Amino acid sequence: MKFIIHIIFIILLTIFTQVGGIIWIATLIISNKLKYKKRYLFIGLYFLFNLLIIPPIANYFGRVPLPYFSENLKPKNIIYPLLFRNYVRPELKVLLENSAKTVKTLHKFQLTYLDASFPFYNGFPLLPHLSHNDGKKVDVSFMYKTKGGESTNKKPSLSGYGAFVSTKIPTCSDCLDKGYWQYDYTKYFTLGTFNDLDFDENRTKIIVKELVSQPKIQKLFIEPYLKTQMGLSDFDKIRFQGCRAVRHDDHIHLQIK
Repeated sequence: MKFIIHIIFIILLTIFTQVGGIIWIATLIISNKLKYKKRYLFIGLYFLFNLLIIPPIANYFGRVPLPYFSENLKPKNIIYPLLFRNYVRPELKVLLENSAKTVKTLHKFQLTYLDASFPFYNGFPLLPHLSHNDGKKVDVSFMYKTKGGESTNKKPSLSGYGAFVSTKIPTCSDCLDKGYWQYDYTKYFTLGTFNDLDFDENRTKIIVKELVSQPKIQKLFIEPYLKTQMGLSDFDKIRFQGCRAVRHDDHIHLQIK
């Protein structure tokens, strides 16, 4: 029974972190030899791998981690870098850092990232995303304001996902009617909504325009109604992601060539 539990745990860790299963195997081996308690050993090894071991190995495979803490660019939740979901191609990291620096310098607010990719291997799925598997994609958070109209770096949901700008939109109804049941399922991945905030159209538009101005950007996904609402119809790189994905009026999907 213990063997089966370990196998299940390894599979789950691999699905959600890619390398967590390997860390657990290392924990079992070291624990059996040195008689350390597995839970404490696992925590120690996990942070060792996360901060010191995986980044240089991932760099060899052409991926680098986005920063844990930065003045200009930060994760919405510490869970993204902790779960190794903050890896991108070096050129995408440079692009994000440069855009974040521009936004911070000119407009005085931070850029916030969500899911990116895992450290290794093109094609390894970063669930629940369809295409975050090559280091070329990253999700960026919208900006919000308080009910009093004051700009804030806070987000409505803990994860940064699922807090849609509008409850009813044509593309959502159309996709759901066609049988694409997953189209709005990110509403179940908020991890809780703690801040009653409104969509900050002006600052989100600043982010979108800054990102699409970068030559290396291939495309950027937001919902069509937001593209029109924000006056961005002339930007060909801003596209509709299609019904097979999820709705994008809670975050920006960005990818490079």
